[in-house]
Amino acid sequence: MNKQLGMEVRQAVADDAAAIKKILDIYAVRQIVLERSEDDIRSYIKNFVVAEIDGVCQGCCAARDFGNNLLEVRSLAVNPDLIGYGIGKKMINFIIDRLKNERPQFRLFALTMRPDFFQKNGFRIVETAMFPEKIWSDCAKCPKKDCCDEVAVLMEYGF
Repeated sequence: MNKQLGMEVRQAVADDAAAIKKILDIYAVRQIVLERSEDDIRSYIKNFVVAEIDGVCQGCCAARDFGNNLLEVRSLAVNPDLIGYGIGKKMINFIIDRLKNERPQFRLFALTMRPDFFQKNGFRIVETAMFPEKIWSDCAKCPKKDCCDEVAVLMEYGF
């Protein structure tokens, strides 16, 4: 059965906040992504895209803009029953394509426990210290800050 049948990746809207939170919570309890409140998601909804299958939100991903053409892929999550069907790849590609249309150059990074996924999608492994903006804004609040198990990955476009 092709689980991608009827899949659409689109810009998230405020009404998607509860569904996004539901997917993120699956991973937040396992400390794979940072926990986010529904209000926080709604406040930053313009940063999110969602993947819908037959009208049901099955994945989400956000791109946070740090300025100076530096952006972060964050809150990437897919319904665990649908991992391996290309949903994450389609969301990443949606964000990359949108950025290419908006900017002549950008650097897109992520901190991840799945560097292989990102490497297959055009990213390379780099040092986390390259992103002090991220470290000061999010890592300081992370429960794993003193024993981080994430790998930094980076994609550069137009440089």
